[in-house]
Amino acid sequence: MLDRVKIALRITSNTFDDELNGLIASAQLDLGIAGVVLPAELDELCKTAIITYCKMNFGNPDDYDRLKKAYDEQKAQLSMATGYTEWE
Repeated sequence: MLDRVKIALRITSNTFDDELNGLIASAQLDLGIAGVVLPAELDELCKTAIITYCKMNFGNPDDYDRLKKAYDEQKAQLSMATGYTEWE
């Protein structure tokens, strides 16, 4: 997942790996709080949500509001989908 996030953020060095790994973990926890059960092998929907979360929280992006809205929508969709929750 780290490599995908680095590509999305156009980062080529290892300088920010610790910070990015922390953001990836935070994204996974945030999705979990919303009731999303991430599959062992992340699919593209989950990866996209995590990448959006990382873009939103890495540095000081000019388009924070757009990214926040996009992430919130992705999280809401995942939390309502039966394939990503354990709710009956």
